Amino acid sequence: MGVEITRFLRLVDALPDAEHEETDRYTAFSVHGKKFGYLWPRTRTVGLKQTLSEQRALVAERPEVFEVQFTAGGFGWVVVHLDGIELDELSELVLEAWRLSASDELLADLPTPASLVQG
Repeated sequence: MGVEITRFLRLVDALPDAEHEETDRYTAFSVHGKKFGYLWPRTRTVGLKQTLSEQRALVAERPEVFEVQFTAGGFGWVVVHLDGIELDELSELVLEAWRLSASDELLADLPTPASLVQG
């Protein structure tokens, strides 16, 4: 079980118009200027935008894999421990994070979680 950082980055790169912004401690991911995720290589964790209900459900179901990061603007961000998650589940969460930030034009041709995994 677990997802390598390079595989996570390939999931993000498969998303239309996904942008990376690197700092010395983390990488931020956005679509058209709206953030949808973060990667902290040192801790092998990612932060992903989710709905508030999904944030609560993930953390309640598997607190060893998911943590509350913060809430903002009606969204609940979760920290995901890459060592504790399967690729299929991570691809669904990454796609949902992107979808919550993408424009209507991009959503018209929404990728599927399976297409991200194949990338």
